[in-house]
Amino acid sequence: MTATQARQSAHPVSSPKSDLPMRSHRVLQYLLCAALSFISLHAAAGEPTVIRIGVAQQGAGDPPTFGGSTAATVRGQQLLEKEFAADGIKVEWLFFKGAGPAVNEAIANNALDFAYQGDLPSVLARANGLKTRILLESGVRSGVKVGVPADSDIKSIKDLKDRRVAIFRGTNLQLVADNALAENQLDEHALHVINLDTASSLAALASKGIDASVSDYTLYRLRDQGLARIVYESQHDGPQLTRQAHLLVLDDFEKAHPDIVQRVVNVFVQAAQWSSDEANRDALFKLWAKSGVSYASWQAEFGEQPLKYRNSPLIDPFIVARYKAVAQDALRLKLIRQPVDVDSWFEPRYLDNALRTQKLEHYWTRYDAAGKPLG
Repeated sequence: MTATQARQSAHPVSSPKSDLPMRSHRVLQYLLCAALSFISLHAAAGEPTVIRIGVAQQGAGDPPTFGGSTAATVRGQQLLEKEFAADGIKVEWLFFKGAGPAVNEAIANNALDFAYQGDLPSVLARANGLKTRILLESGVRSGVKVGVPADSDIKSIKDLKDRRVAIFRGTNLQLVADNALAENQLDEHALHVINLDTASSLAALASKGIDASVSDYTLYRLRDQGLARIVYESQHDGPQLTRQAHLLVLDDFEKAHPDIVQRVVNVFVQAAQWSSDEANRDALFKLWAKSGVSYASWQAEFGEQPLKYRNSPLIDPFIVARYKAVAQDALRLKLIRQPVDVDSWFEPRYLDNALRTQKLEHYWTRYDAAGKPLG
């Protein structure tokens, strides 16, 4: 055997036939990868199996529910569940005792698709880079209240200086409280502020562990039990001293499922119209009373205002101005470190479609930045 023949024997040259198994294997790998990619893309484009909605408050009852907004009506009447039942899509309502800050954490972890939340916590989230879009309002122009023990010598908000006052920080109560204090030549530094959630604040007030609580309609329960007096309600000082709540969607979900987003908004607008109809006032308060807040409390909360005024879903100049004011106040008070672009945050096209489809373009009054009706 020559040297050349020896080298050929040790390292045989591959023939076309000997490459066939390897080539076939590579072709099969390619086809498998292509099939998996197609399946993955098809699944991503399909409908979700569950819609997750976060609620920035603690639910009550069985099943857990809440009150005071059109979002609560949607939940109480199971409207979304009915809307998506035929599609086999489950609707999960997730309640957070930690309110807005806890919802923000869930959004950051991509654990939600939608959220019902107040203005300040959403501003804080947006300033920290969470990507969401505001779709419509759900519970607007609601004030804050100051409750004190029934036998307290506190007569007004001015008397809170140097007192132990509970404020749920990071919620949409905080900025309205701060602005109301400023209207009365006070700020948080003039008080002994204790950060308590709603339930803890009510318990502390009932036991006289604090001198006052800045809260919401939940204070009416203690008042009706003779355990508290309400000495201040911010909405009486004008719409600028009110707070707003909304339905938002995570950017990724909105981009992937615009059809689902439209159907959700359609349902919320339907609920807003029902909740705004004075003929439904009694039924509305009975529905919301399932949250554990009494019928009488809802009567007191809405007694001086038309339902349309509080249950409007509109994103009008007043709403935009209020969110801008909240963003500016949050920056001034160093709750955030950079400005928030509010104008690009709102995505009104789904709401506009729903209003047009349901012939509700002129059902609710639009308000200017100062809170006055637009002609």
